[in-house]
Amino acid sequence: METAQTETDEEALKDEMAQEYKQLQRQNADNVKKHRNKGIKRFFGKLRRSNSQEIDPEKLEDFKRSGLRATAGARLGWSKDLKYIDTDIPFPRWDTDRVAAWLHALGLSMYVGDCKRWVKNGEHLLSATPQDLEKELGIRNHFHRKKLILALQAMGSENRSTMDNLDYNWVTRWLDDIGLPQYKDYFLDARIDGRMLHYLTVEDLVTLKVVNTLHHLSIRRGIQVLRINDFNPACLKRRPLPEEGDLENVPKEVMLWTNHRVMEWLRSIDLSEYAPNLRGSGVHGGLMALEPRFSYEIFASLLSIPSNKTLLRRHLSTHYVALIGPDIQQRKREVQSQPGYLPLTPNQKVKLKKRLFSHRRTRSESNDEELVCPFDGEENGKVTTNGSHNSSPVWSRGRVITRDNKENMLAKDRFLENVPTSDV
Repeated sequence: METAQTETDEEALKDEMAQEYKQLQRQNADNVKKHRNKGIKRFFGKLRRSNSQEIDPEKLEDFKRSGLRATAGARLGWSKDLKYIDTDIPFPRWDTDRVAAWLHALGLSMYVGDCKRWVKNGEHLLSATPQDLEKELGIRNHFHRKKLILALQAMGSENRSTMDNLDYNWVTRWLDDIGLPQYKDYFLDARIDGRMLHYLTVEDLVTLKVVNTLHHLSIRRGIQVLRINDFNPACLKRRPLPEEGDLENVPKEVMLWTNHRVMEWLRSIDLSEYAPNLRGSGVHGGLMALEPRFSYEIFASLLSIPSNKTLLRRHLSTHYVALIGPDIQQRKREVQSQPGYLPLTPNQKVKLKKRLFSHRRTRSESNDEELVCPFDGEENGKVTTNGSHNSSPVWSRGRVITRDNKENMLAKDRFLENVPTSDV
């Protein structure tokens, strides 16, 4: 009897201990869940729940800012669908908001606030001097100021040009085409567009960190090709056509080649191992066909073909001369045979003309700036024997070109006159 009673007591004790253990586990789990929910509630408790389900649609009024609904209009910025060019309203009659939207579309959105504060209408902006633009609008960047002045001149002109449609984003892609992508950030910060390319000076390029002479000539011939084709954005050729075949004596075809197209041509003449060396070199078709100082020697140097590999260099020379034709090659030799001619080298630097501080420039001197690509047709496309750029009276800092000067701005180079084109 005593043994049976002892076993019963032990079983009851075990059951009691098991129940206490389960109860203790439940309490621990509840404590952990409580603390976890407390941490989550501490974070989400600061958020206010929307009461949109309590809004009666019949009682809604017209939209008001800081009303029941929020708007993303401020973050969206100006709409690019604004047809400010197609409007029948003349620019002098534009109100402040439309002028500010136009300024934003130019890529000068950093000055929109000051524009809304100071500009009354389009006529007010047209009558502003460069000093007003710097003082009132805060445009201290020379390139931004030049861009705005040229844009105002275009808006006041009756004749529209295709270059007006080439924005600064297109120019960065154009730098890829001519083989100079390393300058994209500088051109982008300066907001260089197609119109500014047309009036780009040598000093402007140096300010944009372009100090290599070969790169100056590359940009010069690239601008010249755009002028010859009336700034058609689709004029350049990036890929070879299947039906082209062997191209010989086609300089007018070659001058449209991009840097990538030149590399494809090198692969077609069994120089594919040297083609990647042209990246960032500035070599494109316009430089090859239009630049008198560009020869197969500098071409071989840029391709990093060793001087002791005479057969490879002769192979490149034969195909290069056959490509641009004997007439262009003869004209190159005539320029290179002139007294004082300096051959082009890959690392040659641009030297700006020194101005004495004691010399005060007259009005006529201040208006004469060295364009990267001069306007006048006879001198356009030519380089002096010492490698310096020809000067031509154009836009200066704080001066707008008159309409009379625009007659010669799109004069085509005569370097390629009476030269056969491709039959393909």
